This record gives sequence, structure tokens and C-alpha cells, in this order.
Amino acid sequence: MSMNDPIADMLTRIRNANAVYHKTVEMASSRMKAGIADVLKREGFIEDYKVVEASPSPLLKIYLKYGPHREKVIRHIEKVSKGGRRVYTSVDDLKPVLKGLGIAVLSTDKGILSDREARKLRVGGEIICRVW
Repeated sequence: MSMNDPIADMLTRIRNANAVYHKTVEMASSRMKAGIADVLKREGFIEDYKVVEASPSPLLKIYLKYGPHREKVIRHIEKVSKGGRRVYTSVDDLKPVLKGLGIAVLSTDKGILSDREARKLRVGGEIICRVW
């Protein structure tokens, strides 16, 4: 199986696992994926994540989060920048997602950040995905 867009694959795995209430989801790890998982954790969308050393490559294990009555914390997760169409934004054009209830995950020169963190640090960048 060839993998053209590992980030889209990661988001799809999270979306699918979340749809059927899995506690964890695993995928091949990369610095970008770990960065996205870190933002999701900081913003409260996932319980935790860890990079597990495995052969041939490390695995990223994400612990999904649900409310006390099995409400989904991640209701929607979508890729914004795609292979053929990268989406960049300046800090001034960075709009809150769902009036601040959701987040955009950005790849900036200060690392992978949520839109909130990017506004605080006054940096723009490539919008990787939106989550709410």
C-alpha cells in the first residue's frame, strides 16, 4: 500500500477510531504527526499520545477522549492543506474555528501550533487541519 498523504491517513484513522469509540489508535510516527498529536492534547481533544519504538519504524499511539456519557470530544476533523493545494495564512487572517470552539492546526516556523497559540505568538503558516 503506497502512502501519498500520511497526514490525511492519520486524520482518517483518528476519525474512524473515534466513530466506533476506540480507546486508542496507532499509526507510523513522524515528527509532524507527533506535533499534531501534541496540539490535540494541549487543546484537550485527545487524552494523550506516545511514540512507541518499534521495528521497522516507531509507532504513534493516540489515546482518544470521550465525555462522561460517551460524547465524542472530536466531532469533526478535516484536512485543509492537501497535496495539490496548500493553504497558508498570515496571523491577521487567522479566523477562530467555530467561534473558538474548534481549532486549526498550523505548521509554522515556530513548530506545529494551534490557531490560538499562533495568534499569541503572532505567526502565520500552513493550515494543516481543523478540529471541532
